Amino acid sequence: MTAASYQVDVLVIGGGNAALCAAFAAREQGASVLIVEKSVQALRGGNSRHTRNLRCAHDIPSGTLVESYTAEQYWQDLLRVTGGATNEDLARLLIEESADIRQWMEQRGAQFQPALAGTLSLAHSNAFFLGGGRALLNRYYEHAQQLGIKVWYEAQVLELDVQHGQFESAKVSLQVDVNGVAQKQSCEVRAQQLIVASGGYQSNIAWLREAWGEAADNFLIRGTGQNTGEMLAALDAAGAITHGDPKACHAVAIDARAPKFDGGIVTRLDCIPFGVVVNTLGERFYDEGEDIWPKRYAIWGSLVAEQPKQLAYAVFDATAARDFMPSVYPALQAPSLAGLAQQLEVPQTEFLATLDAYNAAVQPGDFDPTTLDGCTTQGLTPAKSHWARPIAKPPFYAYPLRCGITFTYLGVAVDAQARVLFAPVDGAGKVDLNERPSNIFAAGEIMAGNILGRGYLAGIGMTIGAVFGRLAGTAAGAALRG
Repeated sequence: MTAASYQVDVLVIGGGNAALCAAFAAREQGASVLIVEKSVQALRGGNSRHTRNLRCAHDIPSGTLVESYTAEQYWQDLLRVTGGATNEDLARLLIEESADIRQWMEQRGAQFQPALAGTLSLAHSNAFFLGGGRALLNRYYEHAQQLGIKVWYEAQVLELDVQHGQFESAKVSLQVDVNGVAQKQSCEVRAQQLIVASGGYQSNIAWLREAWGEAADNFLIRGTGQNTGEMLAALDAAGAITHGDPKACHAVAIDARAPKFDGGIVTRLDCIPFGVVVNTLGERFYDEGEDIWPKRYAIWGSLVAEQPKQLAYAVFDATAARDFMPSVYPALQAPSLAGLAQQLEVPQTEFLATLDAYNAAVQPGDFDPTTLDGCTTQGLTPAKSHWARPIAKPPFYAYPLRCGITFTYLGVAVDAQARVLFAPVDGAGKVDLNERPSNIFAAGEIMAGNILGRGYLAGIGMTIGAVFGRLAGTAAGAALRG
């Protein structure tokens, strides 16, 4: 390599799970591969650093997965959380490919452990990474080194040269050593195939503001601060078809005291099903017990985002205090509900009326945090469909909630090979992509909106990255062989 130019068979933009799976699949077919990672090495991997599991279909117990989780169960769960806002062909492909993706990942360094105890109840559907996402990435990068895959850290793609759906080159800014001094230099990278796995744009607050207005200024970015959407913008400008709602995202209710960027999974709060959630007016606004938590936790970020000041509070009592994993921040606590209202700075009269109405509406039932139980409310709007118990035993607790965005769903449209789709040609001398398919592929969050029009299933983000990464790398490698 010179500081001015570099030639490679396959260029992969991004350094997380999707990018590495794509790089493995391409390299195993004999392609030379370069991974361009925007982050410093210590923070490599984007949102994959914060993950802990992936969702897999299986008909019988397999590895650390217990019981069964059939393809049809997977599809019905996805259909329920998305409300049908999904590309069925690609979604069913994802589910089919998920059946062997865990074993494929294991062969490339991934290690798994039995599901952890807690409120997620995912042992039958989700494989958990031993040591979490960071450990997975460390093993992946060791494997990449063994395969001879080149990795550039602190390397940002500034421009893509795309002509009529064909990638020609990328202008990359990277750190180089000049007489012992680190300097930024520009390098032109030419490749026969391009795989974009650069994530969403959740850290671009200006873009979020375009969709959400001023409310976006109060959002916390639970995911990596590196994902700012430059590659999505570049592909869009080159004629790629975009897909998804600009407001749609993986957004969960996280502790309002979390950092602005990169708080990760530890800032998530799992207490919502076991109490009630009120806004700054002291009012409930949604059914806290609508469904099993892994199928509904990712709607709460958007719900909080729509409340006054983009702020809410999860309220519970001593009975529920041990039913969930606590936050890294201590809960607010008071010996009475009136005292708790003072700490939250919500209108005391309205807050107490809300709690009184809720407690009066709770019906007798057998509480079971692992299933849709019979503990519900009657005559209350909004209802609490499951896990409803009176909030009556002191001390009383609350966690402040804000919208925490993990990643955005607006991205590029792809086909079953993870090939990026471009707008139809107009006959004015442009290359017909039906005769010469695009050499650009996408995997992971930048194309996840094809599967997730809205909603989320725990662990499916890593499955999308691994499956479509493998598809992209396989197709890119096959294209090189002609």
